[in-house]
Amino acid sequence: MTDDSTLRLPAEWEPQAAVLIAWPHAGTDWAERLAEVETTYVALAAAVTRFQPLIVVAADAAVRGHAEALLREAGADLARIRFVELPYDDTWLRDSGPITLKDAAGRFQLTDFRFTGWGGKFGAEQDDALVTGLVEAGVFGTAAHKRIDWALEGGGIESDGEGTILTTWKCLAQRHPEQSREAMTAILREGLHAGRVLWLDHGYLEGDDTDAHIDTLARFAPGDAIVFQACDDAGDTHHAELQAMAAELAALRTADGRPYALHPLPWARPVIDEGRRLAASYANYLIVNGAVLLPAYGDAADDEAARVIAAAHPGREVVQVPCRPLIWQNGSLHCITMQLPAGLA
Repeated sequence: MTDDSTLRLPAEWEPQAAVLIAWPHAGTDWAERLAEVETTYVALAAAVTRFQPLIVVAADAAVRGHAEALLREAGADLARIRFVELPYDDTWLRDSGPITLKDAAGRFQLTDFRFTGWGGKFGAEQDDALVTGLVEAGVFGTAAHKRIDWALEGGGIESDGEGTILTTWKCLAQRHPEQSREAMTAILREGLHAGRVLWLDHGYLEGDDTDAHIDTLARFAPGDAIVFQACDDAGDTHHAELQAMAAELAALRTADGRPYALHPLPWARPVIDEGRRLAASYANYLIVNGAVLLPAYGDAADDEAARVIAAAHPGREVVQVPCRPLIWQNGSLHCITMQLPAGLA
């Protein structure tokens, strides 16, 4: 049992036990470009295991064996990798994985919101059962498992670890068009044991089918800071919206009434694939123990993004992970991962 009165959603920069991913395979939407996207997964796994354990969900023994061979060939630390065989529809574990709350005594609650395939855009029955499958496989030990029958994805929320949640109206209004902002605020506060919810009304990325997940736009950082995706190209279709979002962020206040320190990220050149613009956001980075893994797109702005991230997360190494293959399926590095707090796994 957890102490519900002290439960909170830890910040991503707090100590972690592991990172959770699911390996792409021919039965997922990655089939058309599987070998290409596996290069990103291999690079990600190699980077994570430099700093901490990695849990890899594999659809079956064949997928596991194939992934293991690729990782061994790449020199990843297999001693830090645990495989779990479970079925899944897709590999976006930020949205289908557990949102883990922690109480003051160090006990955990795996908060399992309903996953609807981003508002019914894609089939999601197996993904919605993933947390239950992981629990039954013993991945999380004695942690409590709480199912909440309300659609929410992990990429749709940001936590500062101190009771403040940041989210976007566009996303949650799409998931729950019948509910008011006040009603959704109450559900988020109760489900995430949060003191307050901050909403952004602006910000989007072409090629993003999550309806403006916050983790593609703005991220909390230590020391009452926010890192966000900026756009300085006045001729770009995103310019007005991201400028408006930047103004919203500047107007936000911490719980004790101070403005946040803001870290704008550079804007990558448009990435066009078969006539379709892809969402190349630098805000979709992953924090691990001692490092930040930054999505890199082969763009001149990659290094500047790394500099901004290093300034926002002092004391952590910044490791660039090539993510150009990922954005073909409308997500990036943070979207395919879920961190697990220290002590959980």
